[in-house]
Formats: sequence, C-alpha cells, structure tokens
Amino acid sequence: MKVLVTGGAGFIGSHIVDELVCKGYEAVIVDNLSTGKKENINPKAKFYEQNIVDSSLIRVFTKEKPDYVIHQAAQVDVQASIKDPIFDAKVNILGFLNVLECCVKSNVKKIVCASSAAVYGKPKYLPIDENHPLNPESGYGLTKSVMSRYLGIYHQLYGLNYTVLRYSNVYGPRQDAGGEGGVVAIFINKLLSNKDLFIFGNGEQTRDFIFVKDAAHANIMALEKGDNAVLNISSKTQISIQGLFERIKYLTKKEKEPIYTESRKGDILHSCLDNTNAKKILHWEPVWSLDDGLRDTINYYINIYGGK
Repeated sequence: MKVLVTGGAGFIGSHIVDELVCKGYEAVIVDNLSTGKKENINPKAKFYEQNIVDSSLIRVFTKEKPDYVIHQAAQVDVQASIKDPIFDAKVNILGFLNVLECCVKSNVKKIVCASSAAVYGKPKYLPIDENHPLNPESGYGLTKSVMSRYLGIYHQLYGLNYTVLRYSNVYGPRQDAGGEGGVVAIFINKLLSNKDLFIFGNGEQTRDFIFVKDAAHANIMALEKGDNAVLNISSKTQISIQGLFERIKYLTKKEKEPIYTESRKGDILHSCLDNTNAKKILHWEPVWSLDDGLRDTINYYINIYGGK
C-alpha cells in the first residue's frame, strides 16, 4: 500500500512517515520545506519538494498513484492566521482543495486529515466531544472547521472516504521551539539554554497534551478505520501551564523561574478534548504518559541540538 503524506517533512508529518515505513507501507512525502526540514525526511520515503497550492501537484499524484493520503500540510500559526488571513486561507482552504482534486483525479481510496481543537473556540463544557458547537476564534480555526464540510461534499459527490483527526496540543521531538512554536518545545529550549522564559497570565490556564508518536499512530489506524468520521485525538488529561513548567523544570534539573506577562487576547482559559470516540472507532489510545513524552523530547533537544 502506498501512502502520500503532505507536510511529511514537518513535525507531526515526519513521525507519521516514520511509522508508515516501520509498518511496511510505501511512503511518499510532499513538502515545500517552508516549515518542514530536510533532516526530518525518512530516507526510505520518496520525497517531492512541492507546494500543495500549485497546480503541478497533480503530477506527483499521477506519477505515484497513492492508495491513501494523509494530509498534514497547513499554515498552523494561529497568530499568523489573524495577521494574514488571506495567506492562511490560501494554504488551508485552496491548498486543501487542490489536494482533494488530486485525490479524486487519481482515484485515492481515502484521505486522513489533520484538524485542531481550535475549531471549537471557547468551550461550553469539558471535556469537549465532537458534537460540541464549532465557534473558531481565529482564521486558522475557521479554515480547519471548513475542511470537514468540504470532505463531506467530496464524499457525497465522488465517494472519497475520509477521517478528520482533531488534535489537542501535540508535543514531542522535532517540534519548532521558536516564535509561535509549541509551549513544550519552547519551555525545554529556554530551560536548557538558560534563556528568559515567559508565561502568559498566571499560568493557571489548562490544556491537554498528546505525544506526537501517539498522534502519528492515530493517523495510521485511521487508514483502515473510522471512515467518514471526525475524531478528537487527545490525552483527555488536563495540566496547567504552570504545572507543565514545573514538570519540565524537574526533568531538566534546571533552577530557573518564569517571567509572568500579560495574558494574550483571545486565549482560552481551559481546554480538554474527549477522546472516547477515537478509542472506540479507531481502537486507538495514547500510550505515552506526559513524563515519558517529556523525557523523550528533552533527550531529543539535548542529543540533536545540544539544548539550543
């Protein structure tokens, strides 16, 4: 079986490719390397440096004829989607539609798509299940919510099967530690390099974090299960940002205190996704504890980047 992974040189996408290769799938990567990195590319996968927005994408599909597509390529910076909503929509809607058109034209059996907790906005209840109202508060959240509607239409018109995976806060090796990168990567990088570390607000806001290898495994399981379903992928376990900092501080054995700064406008106070349906439908569940995932991520930064 051949699986094409868009964004396969990126943080989550590269871990998906690694598992595909490990399980004997033939993997093809499409990535324009705007945020993906060459060093993330699995040497056993075929790689195309290609933008999903470009019409030339169909050439890759025509040549490779993938059985399945896992769509990870996206503009994922929430703040960037607010500052430049046109670019966000160009990548996350027009680029996505280009991928869908290529799937239909090349007879792809199924597409598995990455989505986000950002589609829900401020939660009306916790944990958030898939029936929770969608009220995105950023361009990024909006484009991700539109995606599932397009998938429903393409399934109805062309019979293209799909699974949408709505991630909570994914963390792990290869995550960007700069700018608007993930908070886990930022905390680890700042502690290891002894740089100032900021926490927005009082740190009592809570999130649930899912290790990247657990998220990758959910994508593999969704190739054969969960047809035409939208599923939350999460740990269903909340921890405060302050508590997260304390765990990372303990595991890195660094004595440094954070600098508390003003809360960011629009930040959600509490978020936790219900993963019950993913467990039931995909026969998947997270196997990495937070501490084990943090240790693995810390070791990555030490071994690969020397903590910088």
